[in-house]
Amino acid sequence: MIKYNGAELLERLCLLFGPSGCEDNVRDFIAEQICDVCDKLYTDRAGNLIAVMESGAGEKERLMISAHTDEVGFMVNEITDDGYLKFDTLGGIDPRVLCGKKVTLGDECKKISGVISSKAIHHKKKEERLNITPVESMYIDIGAKGRDEVLKYLDIGSYGTFDSEFVRFGKDGKKLKCKALDDRLGCALMIEVMRDIYPEKDRLPIDLYFCFTVREELGISGAQVAAQTIAPDYSIVLETTAVADVAGVRESERVATQGEGGVISLIDRSTIYDRAFVDFALQTAEKNGIKTQIKKYLSGANDASHIHKSGKGVRTLALSAPTRYLHSAACVADIDDYSSMLSHILAMLRCWDDKTLTRR
Repeated sequence: MIKYNGAELLERLCLLFGPSGCEDNVRDFIAEQICDVCDKLYTDRAGNLIAVMESGAGEKERLMISAHTDEVGFMVNEITDDGYLKFDTLGGIDPRVLCGKKVTLGDECKKISGVISSKAIHHKKKEERLNITPVESMYIDIGAKGRDEVLKYLDIGSYGTFDSEFVRFGKDGKKLKCKALDDRLGCALMIEVMRDIYPEKDRLPIDLYFCFTVREELGISGAQVAAQTIAPDYSIVLETTAVADVAGVRESERVATQGEGGVISLIDRSTIYDRAFVDFALQTAEKNGIKTQIKKYLSGANDASHIHKSGKGVRTLALSAPTRYLHSAACVADIDDYSSMLSHILAMLRCWDDKTLTRR
């Protein structure tokens, strides 16, 4: 098995087929990448892949590091007599980014190409042209001549994802464009952290649980199951966050800035993050000269929403990559932010006994 890292690892992960509820391809690839850098590796009943690194002898506190494996996508809910597929979205997708997009339909074993479309513009009434086309008025064309031909390949309940190329662009190729950067970027970070820290695990003062979770885009149920089972004392959620550092957006409405490091959340729509943990993360970054920034706009939610309130409560930190055009076929991240986040996580693990974190 070839071991990938950096942008190449991201590319391999992003191009995998893995909408919410159909994450097996992603989980199998990750398991192959990490099987030799953990003490235990298993899949729980919910479908989460969990890798355990046990530190030295004796019972230690537990740190759960998580990233979700699923991506936004589609599910076929009707096949018309003339061979078109009606669908619904899995996760929060803006309908404005759908028409004309290439998609892949199927499951873990079969893949069929298609294109999302709707009524031709010259057939639309004036009021239709002025309004956003709703998902229920769109369809997917796979080139079939009728319902019977569709049924040879797909059925109601078939999954779908965007069909997107991985592209490096901008100065020195630092910008990365693909589907599913949310949250395969977090998964890639966890893989690289595991490889780097595994030789040192016996010197860590804490047991590590790396959780590649499922179904974040549809209710965050995977992380909830994992947290209830592991009962961690601490949690670091690795994510992406919509950034809005583009033309026409006021500074006060920008979440963060690409190229300035990982984004630490203070509060979002579902979680108020542990203040001492946030301080520890910021001080660690400063001491080590690692770029990091505060999330400036209160928005979004992630696996932390269920993790932090599980069991007796979990002290939680969210570290996210600032990413443009989330939940589309063309998410854009910056490789420098990826590198900063990797350095930041490793630095926190290597100075975990810092009094800034342990004091309450």
